[in-house]
Amino acid sequence: MSVRPREPGNPVDATATGPYTFRMNTAPHWTAPAGTTGLIFDCDGTLADTMPIHYRAWTAMLGRHGIPFPEPRFYAMGGMPTASIIRILAGEVGVEVADMDALVHEKEQSFLTFLDAVTAIEPVLAIAAAYRGKLPVAVASGGYRDTITRTLDRINVRDWFDAIVTAEDTTRHKPDPDVFLEAARRLNVTATGCVVFEDTDIGLEAARRAGMFGVDVRPWVQRG
Repeated sequence: MSVRPREPGNPVDATATGPYTFRMNTAPHWTAPAGTTGLIFDCDGTLADTMPIHYRAWTAMLGRHGIPFPEPRFYAMGGMPTASIIRILAGEVGVEVADMDALVHEKEQSFLTFLDAVTAIEPVLAIAAAYRGKLPVAVASGGYRDTITRTLDRINVRDWFDAIVTAEDTTRHKPDPDVFLEAARRLNVTATGCVVFEDTDIGLEAARRAGMFGVDVRPWVQRG
């Protein structure tokens, strides 16, 4: 797959032999590279500005169980399923989790109570809008299907996508490439021709492992 020349202010590793990350600047402009077979979008923090709301839900739930979750750690673990995060954090502080499903449900339901506060990340939606119907497009997320579909409904874009892949659909999760490979399979396109839009290092690493071109959207997201 060929790539368009990088724009000023968007450094890439010139020594890389495989797919690299294109980091957008604050004046968004992006064109699909020649040979692109499909576009794959993460949801939380990429299509929808949900991360601060997810953090509120996390701290509300974990605080009741005496499990700390510093905000930088939260963003570093973005893209991992809720159960995986709970398992890691609880293990680090020696908290026994008797009912993982109950904790996952508690956290997801807490997030959904704040769903009305979710807004779209417009520069990323503009890309999805420009290419829907021209290229196959998918959502590939480490979140759970009910939460992801309700988030997409909140920003009125669920029907834009030809496939939606969530945590239930693969046994391995980001930074493993499975979620993106499954999205390419469902789109019936060549995986190495796909472009992935992501907002976390874990997600971009998953895209790299899938042999896909990654676009880092974080400069487009305004966070206080």
